[in-house]
Amino acid sequence: MQPAPVVNLLQVMGPTEPATATLLLSCRDQRGLVAAVASFIFEHGGNIIHADQHTDQQESYFLQRVEWQLDGFGLNREEIASAFRPIADRFDMTWRLSFSDRSARIAILVSKQAHCLYDLLARSRMGEVRAEIRVVVSNHPDLESIAADFGVEFHYLPVTPDTRAEQEASLSTLLNRQAIEVVVLARYMQILSPSFVESYANRIINIHHSFLPAFAGAKPYHQAHERGVKVIGATAHYVTGELDAGPIIEQDVARVSHRDNVTDLARKGRDLETIVLARAVHRHLENRIVVYGNKTVVFD
Repeated sequence: MQPAPVVNLLQVMGPTEPATATLLLSCRDQRGLVAAVASFIFEHGGNIIHADQHTDQQESYFLQRVEWQLDGFGLNREEIASAFRPIADRFDMTWRLSFSDRSARIAILVSKQAHCLYDLLARSRMGEVRAEIRVVVSNHPDLESIAADFGVEFHYLPVTPDTRAEQEASLSTLLNRQAIEVVVLARYMQILSPSFVESYANRIINIHHSFLPAFAGAKPYHQAHERGVKVIGATAHYVTGELDAGPIIEQDVARVSHRDNVTDLARKGRDLETIVLARAVHRHLENRIVVYGNKTVVFD
């Protein structure tokens, strides 16, 4: 039997919908920002279909997401960035341009727990995300059959404290060969080096089985049970050099009680983890997240 083909993950746009361009930008708040961006699109014949913005009043910082149709736009997509650059330079913007009809290439890193991997691969098969899951990588061989069932390439890269640098070098080579753009840690129980994290800055999404910043680190459900909490949670965040402290993308909670033991907390937590990770991946791939400092703005 031939393996099932890799399909798009979280595909939100039907094939007949017109392609769009999206600008995500941030900079110091100043007069004329909104007008400059809107005028740029208008002057080239663009039709804005979504526009959202936020000003952090405390930090005097401006963030915006603007999406417009490419059909009828006066610049081809190769020309847009260079045409917009003078505006970005004038306002000293941090900005990113993306296109709705381009699928990102994703790698999923896992260890032994399968629930988040199953969920992402199932969503992929159902066509729920605009991305290609190109490879699954694990430091254990246990989940190879799951990747095979979904027709996704699997690589087993074992690691010990003495081989960590060599294993990560092999991982980097593999991801570079696959031209991976986004790395999803679906309960990958290894710490990545600062150099690896920097090479995928704001492009490594982790799911932590706790409502961060509470109960960071190992065994958060044990910690939660010891404290007798009434609510447990899960947090998806971008990975940074500081463990479990990167910008938060998505969180959710579930109520628990004194009747729940650690096993019950973990079972309920797994449901949260799959949902929270899927939402975070979805919002990243739809270019709805702007990172500034150690915070995010996630546009609806």
